Amino acid sequence: MSFEKLILFQKSYDFLLWLYPLINRLPKHHRAVLGRQIEELGLSILLHILSANIARGIKRKAIQLLISEELDKLRILIRLTKDLRFISIKQYTYAAEKVNEIGKILSGWMQVLPSKVALAKTDTNMTLF
Repeated sequence: MSFEKLILFQKSYDFLLWLYPLINRLPKHHRAVLGRQIEELGLSILLHILSANIARGIKRKAIQLLISEELDKLRILIRLTKDLRFISIKQYTYAAEKVNEIGKILSGWMQVLPSKVALAKTDTNMTLF
């Protein structure tokens, strides 16, 4: 499957496009630390989605768990920018909704693998008697 067709990739990519101008509007002395962390997490999530799409089995699951962990970190940093009043409540609400949407799509993707593995095990363990 082409990465452009991955809903998770597209949602993450669109969120990152929205996030970049926001990072650039952070106060200069906070942009270097807080902004850089947010930027790196966003890029890492995007690139790990591509890696997970290529990977199979346990390796895919490990990458998906890493993406989930990075999303949690991103949530915290975005909340911090709101609490420090670097972004508005409206911007925070939008960001939180998008991160939650990405998290839900990721969660659904993570649940697909165990179902297929369980189904494969069930098929191989069937007896004819």
